[in-house]
Amino acid sequence: MPITNSDAILHYNVGIFGEAGYAVPNWSNDIGSLNPTIVDWTQLVGRNLFHIMHHEDVDLRIPPSRNTLERIHKLYLRAASILAGRAVPPGERNMEVQHVRPAGEVFRVYPVPYFKVRNPFLKRWAELVLLSLAEAMQHTENRKEMEVSTAFAGLVGQYLRRVYANMAIELFGKDRTAAMADGFTLTEADFAAYNPGEFFTATEMVDTVPRLDRVLTEDRLELLSEGIPVTELPADIAPWPTNLTNFYSSVRTDATIGAASGSNGTTTAAPIIPPAPAP
Repeated sequence: MPITNSDAILHYNVGIFGEAGYAVPNWSNDIGSLNPTIVDWTQLVGRNLFHIMHHEDVDLRIPPSRNTLERIHKLYLRAASILAGRAVPPGERNMEVQHVRPAGEVFRVYPVPYFKVRNPFLKRWAELVLLSLAEAMQHTENRKEMEVSTAFAGLVGQYLRRVYANMAIELFGKDRTAAMADGFTLTEADFAAYNPGEFFTATEMVDTVPRLDRVLTEDRLELLSEGIPVTELPADIAPWPTNLTNFYSSVRTDATIGAASGSNGTTTAAPIIPPAPAP
């Protein structure tokens, strides 16, 4: 089981994969689910992220190719369709079992390159997707046997929505208002007109050759691509060695958490966090 004093993305420190900076989402101590929708969703998203993050674009600092962007586009639409189609609003009755009880399933994870990824877009998008998977794995609705709520869908779906909006704004030049609007999707015409050189500096469009000895074959990745039950991962799996928690615990002794926010000991109103967007 992982170290549970942190919800940081976990380092899959196994052989060459550990050296290459592979990662898995942090399920904390929640190893499985009774909820078939959550199991389906985590497997769909995890497997697709695995294949996206083993594309050659991951090793290049230049903007991703149309191939990769179309795969992200399809993953977003597919994952969103599951959340939109299966989530039950609070005013609607849930379907409930009467005589049967599901046995539940152990979560499977699909380790992906992350910590040493050279492409800045794919690294940040992978981070958001890994966080979304961790949210789903740790969500209380894993106890629900048949349904997920629109609150669950909004929570886990917001990460993929942010990936999609970021892709549309930065790589396709879309307006933020349009990219964040409900129902927004990129079109075939958008992909056909894709030209990152229109928005990026000359420096961003040039890269050096990456190291070539970590281009793994399909056979080498076979075990990972099948998914690994979280109960079969190494017992000492932990966050990346240089995470902030380790740093501050070793060099800082000040206690700032819980201190008064004003010089006179008074507190100020906390900012209001906007609700998670619908999937």
